Amino acid sequence: MRRIARAPWQLLKRAFGWLVLFELRNKVLLAPSALRLRRLETAEVRRLVAAADRPAALVATVIATHRRPDELRAAVRSALAQTVRDQVVVVVDDGAGLPELPDDPRLFAVSLARNTGVAGVVRNVGIRLTRSRYVAFLDDDNLWEPDHLECALAVLESPQGPDGVYTALRRVLPDGTERDVLSVPFDRRRAARESFLDTNAFVARRTRALRFSRLRRTPEVMPREDWELVHRYSRGHSVRHVPHTTVRYLVNPASFYTTWSG
Repeated sequence: MRRIARAPWQLLKRAFGWLVLFELRNKVLLAPSALRLRRLETAEVRRLVAAADRPAALVATVIATHRRPDELRAAVRSALAQTVRDQVVVVVDDGAGLPELPDDPRLFAVSLARNTGVAGVVRNVGIRLTRSRYVAFLDDDNLWEPDHLECALAVLESPQGPDGVYTALRRVLPDGTERDVLSVPFDRRRAARESFLDTNAFVARRTRALRFSRLRRTPEVMPREDWELVHRYSRGHSVRHVPHTTVRYLVNPASFYTTWSG
């Protein structure tokens, strides 16, 4: 009897993928808080735009942060050290206050009026504050190799190039040892069942689809907002993998992280 009761669920998972089904459930259950956060996000963007000019460059790097001053400074330095100079680095603090950061005209740092606790909202503010053609994402506890943006833009700006690319990502344990390298070609059907990429490696053309989910995702809520963004973006945009390792991703016990397979 139990097997019979589970049969429809198993059929749906085979047809659509479990990650897709879980995300549909999330959108129904968490919709009320997402609507409130969307209004907050828009109000914050208006407030911040009124206070300063919107930065623009070929590519904007968005770094969301909250109470990691030392890690943030290291992440900012790795973003500013890119071989691509036509970029702006946008740091968005989730209401905790900003530490002292490097003095660089390409750096634009703001704080939200209050803590949201939702990484997607913080990143969306950064996206909406800029006018750049491309947007890249870097968490405050991760690092890029100097050629990360150069590698991504070479593909994006090539003839018949895709709308978004992601490079290979090296996962590093807190003691500095390498855990693995994640390098999986993009397959949207596979992505319905597996989470095999991270937005720290993702660089994409700015369109209306380049917005993170505003759902409040506790550790129990799967899938993560990284998966949701790329899966939704790839619905109407081409995405390609570049098998060149350009990201050092810290497997941080104080953060959420994905146990990737593949």
